[in-house]
Amino acid sequence: MFFHIYGDNSVYQFLGFALAFTGLVLANEFARRSKYGGIISFVVIPIILTIYFITIYICAAAGQSWAKNNQTYVRMNSWFHYAKLYAADFGSVGFVLIKYKWLIGKKSWFKVYPFIIVSINILIAVISDFESAVKGYKNFKNHGTRWWLSSEGVWLYGGWWNVLNGIAGIINIFCMTDWWGVYSSKDTNDMLWPDMTWMFILSYDIWNFEYTYNNLPTHSWYCGVALLLAPTFANHFWNKGGWIQNRANTLSFWCMFAQIFPVFQDDSVFSVVPSVYKGYKNKIVRKDVQPTEEEADPSAQGLFAVLSLVINIYVICDIIKRWIEKKRNPYLKPIFDDSDDYKEAYNKIDMKIENLSLESTEPLAINE
Repeated sequence: MFFHIYGDNSVYQFLGFALAFTGLVLANEFARRSKYGGIISFVVIPIILTIYFITIYICAAAGQSWAKNNQTYVRMNSWFHYAKLYAADFGSVGFVLIKYKWLIGKKSWFKVYPFIIVSINILIAVISDFESAVKGYKNFKNHGTRWWLSSEGVWLYGGWWNVLNGIAGIINIFCMTDWWGVYSSKDTNDMLWPDMTWMFILSYDIWNFEYTYNNLPTHSWYCGVALLLAPTFANHFWNKGGWIQNRANTLSFWCMFAQIFPVFQDDSVFSVVPSVYKGYKNKIVRKDVQPTEEEADPSAQGLFAVLSLVINIYVICDIIKRWIEKKRNPYLKPIFDDSDDYKEAYNKIDMKIENLSLESTEPLAINE
């Protein structure tokens, strides 16, 4: 219904999903369970990749064919991909500093950093959603079609669904509560955000899936399903309260992989085309042939846009309701501290370390 998955390639498409999901879960475990894992994953590898990216663009500007035909240069040249990669990596680095109490990570004022970096990531996506809506509108007005060609040669179908999801993204920022309530776990494996419960995770996942479906359609089977499922799966089964760390880590890994090997998603037996390309099924959707209006099916885009907005409105209304009932600012103090999710995560906090550095941001007691 939402993706064209059938025929001879369906086995490879599900295999690709399984490989992506499993790889992300395992990579996250490598990064979160040791200091060396975090440093290698989010400092050493990104530095090497940065040198690689700069080399590609310098050589492409010099006219060298290997660089001009490089997968990264041809298929991943949008500002969004680089912004997302480095924003995610900066998030992961900041979270490592917080959980190990390194450098500024031991300062109470730095505890708001996760909120800031997540907000930046959301706003990057919101801008991209609005951009697609505007370009879709302009193309429809001037040429009678909402299809527009991205800088990476992918046809996107912009419309009101982008606007609704962009609004949902802005609301989603304010669905994050207790902005200073981030802590180190007793085993130092996780940076915990106890007040980030299943309600925010659900509202974020639906919003972000719709974002990828709208703006990264040929990648959304992986970055919109597998990539969102991996951190949520880990948070549910073994590191409650660590979802935002899982999300940043897996996003960093995926962005690095996708930036180097975009053909895995774009043009291989593992590629999956969403149902918005009604007439294309498992064909590769590139710039060669513009789809017609008759070959567009925005029903799934519209469905998830409405769902995204409704869920985010529901969550923000619940937060406001709790704010009134508890007479407590939800952005300065925990608001979901009566939930099982909060209690489970709270009980994993290293109180000895946190009590030395929390100062006025000390968490409320569970039985308060």
